[in-house]
Amino acid sequence: MPAEPPAPSDALTRILVIDDDRKLCGLIRDYLEPLGYTVAMEHRGPEGAERAMAEPWHAVILDLMLPGCDGFEVLRRVRVKSQVPILMLTARGDETDRIVGLETGADDYLPKTFSARELLARLRAVTRRATLNQAVKVPQEQLVSELVAGTVKLNLDVREASLNDRPLSLTPVEFDILAALMKSRGRIRSREELIESLRDRQYDVYDRSIDVHIAALRRKLGDDAHEPRFIRTVRSAGYVFVHPLAKTPS
Repeated sequence: MPAEPPAPSDALTRILVIDDDRKLCGLIRDYLEPLGYTVAMEHRGPEGAERAMAEPWHAVILDLMLPGCDGFEVLRRVRVKSQVPILMLTARGDETDRIVGLETGADDYLPKTFSARELLARLRAVTRRATLNQAVKVPQEQLVSELVAGTVKLNLDVREASLNDRPLSLTPVEFDILAALMKSRGRIRSREELIESLRDRQYDVYDRSIDVHIAALRRKLGDDAHEPRFIRTVRSAGYVFVHPLAKTPS
């Protein structure tokens, strides 16, 4: 197998692995460090959450099953204070675990049967996107780009969302999907088009996790998939953002 190229932008890309499987942590460290990453490890949930919030990281690799508190609780604690990219590991690859993790704020997930190459690709995708998100932030007085549809507003410059003039907490992926739908309001966007709209995210074209993010968006918008006010599913085609003044076809 040919050698992987080093981390693309930062020779000291800092990764925190929170997993009680010490052997797996060691394997991840041994694989990533020669590629230009520095890897730290924690093996309990509470300590992992504290360290994730206390130090600057480019990404966190978080296991679901942990002593002290599980990965979902770690994720909740970290998201109160930090938007560090988080890649979750699930032992069973269970869909319910993936849905809960993504809705709680995980940026991506991998079943524990992952290959080293897939881990690296996913890791690079979430760290690149986080870097780009920071790069687009500008002083408040320069903000000019905003999407408005009824009671939903997106400020594209600072990547802030609101519903009924109240802040709406969205993950980076949810924000990108909602922005893509609002930009093409009234026009169907396929899953593949929505995948393409995500910032440097590497997806298999058949990946159905777009549906998981749509479900999370609906929940946060207070939307109903059967009687949508915002996002309507078009069978075998994709999704469409419903114009707030238009009637939804039956």
